[in-house]
Amino acid sequence: MDPKNILITGGTGFIGKFLVSELLKAGHFITIITRSPEKFNEKQAENRTYIGWENNLTPVMEKMDVVINLAGENLFGQRWSNSVKEKIYNSRIETTKMLADAMKKAKPAPELFISASGVGIYGDNGDTVLDESSATGNDFLAKVCIDWEKESQKAAAAGVRVVNPRIGIVLEDSGGMLEKMVLPFRLFVGGPIGSGRQYVPWIHIQDLCRAFIYPIENRDISGAYNACSPEPETMNELARALGKVMHRPSLFRVPEFVLKTILGEAAQPALCSLRVQPKVLQISGFEFEFEDLEEALADVI
Repeated sequence: MDPKNILITGGTGFIGKFLVSELLKAGHFITIITRSPEKFNEKQAENRTYIGWENNLTPVMEKMDVVINLAGENLFGQRWSNSVKEKIYNSRIETTKMLADAMKKAKPAPELFISASGVGIYGDNGDTVLDESSATGNDFLAKVCIDWEKESQKAAAAGVRVVNPRIGIVLEDSGGMLEKMVLPFRLFVGGPIGSGRQYVPWIHIQDLCRAFIYPIENRDISGAYNACSPEPETMNELARALGKVMHRPSLFRVPEFVLKTILGEAAQPALCSLRVQPKVLQISGFEFEFEDLEEALADVI
């Protein structure tokens, strides 16, 4: 694949830092939009540049082949007060709007807009198998994801191909839900969260990066696709596998009411059951490197 000029938001975050590393390894030229570009002056290089959100993005867009949008307030680790929910929503919708507006003004516009979304768009669905054709939910996270995708699709008016990877629970011990689960296991007090029967739509960080890069290499991919393993497991199985990998017991269940008492509505991502299948990726020929949960955990812990 020829080197591309790629603009990325959220490139210094949990997922972004891994994705940027993979893109640089592949020989692409990366421009990262960040609120504090001066923090990264020592990392400026011929193939990696940092710019601020105050920049006029239209001329920047005219130099780009691909735009990747990962910007968004962290969902984990804090109660969702009204002000936090507003930050979660606006940090996704407003940044996406800015990017889409700049693309519509750019001549030429980028070829491809990869704008993240989440499997939370489906809402809590128990044992029901979900794919990209499944109905969307009506809770807070579902609304965020629905509006997030709608805003990104406005870039299509400029002839830009828009894709929305719906991200599952990312397996990497330096962030996300797994980071929160690892510490109790290290202290020998780990176990399942909630009933344990809820399905966890997990994905290894390496497969997630490959799923983001995939539409750059495959022009047939457009619209939404689920970025999660074809083998979702229950929370009970996730806790069992995590305990086995870490050589720790998985005995101390965190009851649903305790988590809700501590986190309120923010407990939702850990308690929802999402038996999600990556049907679009599978039909297109994408192959996951990590389909077995225990192998995936052993690789990242």
